[in-house]
Amino acid sequence: MAERPIFVSVAEGSELVKEIFFPIKWHSGFAAVQKEKNIKELHEAAEKRGFRHLLEISSKSKSGRGQHLSAFHMKVKMPDAREVPLECAFQGSKVFERGGPFTELYWLEAREAKRDLRLKESGPLTGFKFGDFSWPLEPKTAFYDWLYVTFLRGWREWAEKLYAYGGFTDIEFNPHRSINCQARSCALFLSLMKRGLLDKATESPQDFITTLLSFDYRPQLRTEHGWDPSLFSEPNKSVQRR
Repeated sequence: MAERPIFVSVAEGSELVKEIFFPIKWHSGFAAVQKEKNIKELHEAAEKRGFRHLLEISSKSKSGRGQHLSAFHMKVKMPDAREVPLECAFQGSKVFERGGPFTELYWLEAREAKRDLRLKESGPLTGFKFGDFSWPLEPKTAFYDWLYVTFLRGWREWAEKLYAYGGFTDIEFNPHRSINCQARSCALFLSLMKRGLLDKATESPQDFITTLLSFDYRPQLRTEHGWDPSLFSEPNKSVQRR
């Protein structure tokens, strides 16, 4: 058994994204057929609770739309207007106690950038540096969300088709090991669009952070032994520019 979430956009109220976890029968293995079984298990479990027409966002999605919404297919603009894969922008902007950002990762293939040993050997993560803006670690997932949401903002007419979905999933996301999730970021984008906040929130990194802090937007983080209260410390509202 395993537990995996669905992410649902919210059009009003204090929450921006609902995260609902479901216990499912887990089919282990790396074969595509095993991934498809797990997606089916999660979507069926959610449907029994009334959550229908979900879109899997990953390279394992049966939907072409879900595949193209995967972060591995997205490119973001650098400050000099050149484009790099979203995953490379995220990994190359990490700042650690003993190094970073490792901006040369911007120009690698996404999976190669993610495997760079310095990302594991440079001590605790302290923030992100992208262009001239230094991103804090609070709100959690803000920098990853920014990269994802600002990409979709540029494809708004196409992205409006997301209104048709009751929620989003990413079967590759393990909440016990990771924090950033493209399905959550997609739900956040749709929530901002539904509320008419998308343009204001994406005017600048500071506006994006301020928007997230004005709502109840805290990803549900888990450990192998359940909830970890230390992961829910009060957000640090200070933001630095360099």
